[in-house]
Amino acid sequence: MAVVLIVDDSPTEQHVMAKLLGGHGFETLLASDGAEAISLAERQRPDVILMDIVMPGMNGYQATRRLAQNPATASIPVVMITAKNQEIDRIWGLRQGAVRYLMKPVGDRELLDAVEASLG
Repeated sequence: MAVVLIVDDSPTEQHVMAKLLGGHGFETLLASDGAEAISLAERQRPDVILMDIVMPGMNGYQATRRLAQNPATASIPVVMITAKNQEIDRIWGLRQGAVRYLMKPVGDRELLDAVEASLG
């Protein structure tokens, strides 16, 4: 069973994504900010990380960059899921190490397709 780390400061967003993924056979882990995401990723080694950008403390860009630079977590694909819809935001997210950039609201099929594609 693939493990997906959901990183979002909104409990509602976490719940919606976890329920969808759980219903399709994925195990989920939850983090509310970038620092917590890094800690969980280093300990649990999820198969995919779904990363919000705008969060208190360490934002998603910073967390993604740290994950990509850490040999222990660099191979974990990060999919950014955010309300930031400017092209420059997408480019910057991908330059930090994300493999995909999705804009909220994300449809169920779009989210599942992104997770499955990130698994290889």
